[in-house]
Amino acid sequence: MSKTAAIILAAGKGTRMKSDTHKVLHPIASRPMLMHLLASVDALEPARKVVVVGSGKAQLEKALAGSAALAVQEPQLGTGHAVQQAEGALSGFEGDVLILYGDVPFVPTHTMQAMIDRLNAADAPAVVVLAFEPEDTLKYGRVITQGDRVLKMVEHKDATEEERACRMCNSGLMAVKAQDLFALLNRVTPENEAKEYYLTDIVNIANADGRHCAVVTTDPFDVAGINSREELAMMEAEWQARRRKEAMDAGVTLIAPETVWFAHDTVLGRDVVIEPSVFFGPGVSVGDHVTIHAFSHIEGATIGNHCEIGPFARLRPGAVLDEKVKIGNFVEMKKAHMGKGAKANHLTYLGDAEIGAGANVGAGTITCNYDGFLKYKTEIGEGAFIGSNSALVAPVSIGAGAIVAAGSVVTADVQADALAIARGNQENKPHWAARFREMMAARKAAKKG
Repeated sequence: MSKTAAIILAAGKGTRMKSDTHKVLHPIASRPMLMHLLASVDALEPARKVVVVGSGKAQLEKALAGSAALAVQEPQLGTGHAVQQAEGALSGFEGDVLILYGDVPFVPTHTMQAMIDRLNAADAPAVVVLAFEPEDTLKYGRVITQGDRVLKMVEHKDATEEERACRMCNSGLMAVKAQDLFALLNRVTPENEAKEYYLTDIVNIANADGRHCAVVTTDPFDVAGINSREELAMMEAEWQARRRKEAMDAGVTLIAPETVWFAHDTVLGRDVVIEPSVFFGPGVSVGDHVTIHAFSHIEGATIGNHCEIGPFARLRPGAVLDEKVKIGNFVEMKKAHMGKGAKANHLTYLGDAEIGAGANVGAGTITCNYDGFLKYKTEIGEGAFIGSNSALVAPVSIGAGAIVAAGSVVTADVQADALAIARGNQENKPHWAARFREMMAARKAAKKG
């Protein structure tokens, strides 16, 4: 069994967000920030996870869906008081405890592991503090160190000018042995300007006991907190910039990198070319040698090798494209599978459909999959040809090699290699249009007179 537990603080009211949504549930790269953090925690295979909540408990309960225990902090009396609320959920646990923050979403697993490793080093520090050196120290608490030993921790508002000159800043994240954590917290007092129970005081208390504490450092991005919509946007931009570089380093061509937006789980193959203004939602996998043209929106889709998408295509969840499929401009797919080499080049909706290899779907074709109550499936066989402006009213099956004439409304199955024509008969009336124009011109002239 893992000897690691995580306490994630998420009790803040998030008033600067001005939102009905809990702060830690605001997404970055199409994933709530809390879930980014929990994914990194889960890589450690922790024995227990506790999320400390205040307001918005119901939202977090729903989002977590039982994946972590909840502890309630009410009222909010500081970070030390918040961590104390997790004591019951960690009853009987003996091991290492990571203290994290739900609005600090991008702490890498390897950084968490480094904190645990330092906690278990031969010199046995009482507390391991995660620190960073930002370009601007702003009003961060300071970590006063000698080597990797923490001499003192102090909040900015309580620091002297000399202490504020220190560039080593406190991220708020810590690693502590369970048997030490709550014993130290029980000795914290609110003797400070804010009259709060500071988590950082456990370091000073341990030092006063003659024990020592250690520091581990990390990149400022890894511990950046998000407290406002502006900071949310800034972190999104930074995350996207890093992901774009990662994609290009792995062999993806981005024509205008700053205009392409990825989700947290976007998978891209080699020699993929992505034109400007392409958006990836969650659940997208792209094979090798794929071209995605400008202004395409892709979510929950699997794209095989050598496919071509767009421009202005929309692939929705459940879209699956085998190799060499072509999806053209203003084509929308949802829960539809296109076989090898199939094409839908323009102005088409394919929903709840199975399209065979080599089939061609003409412009303006619609699979009519919904009757207002239920969804139904359309099947198009291999090598079938669907003429432009056809409506395929599901449930319906078009056989392999069949042809559907342009403008048809197909309501019954079409056999393989058959021609289906389902439209009204055309009638031409000679000279009718000329007579009509003459009549209407005379009527208009009379009205003016």
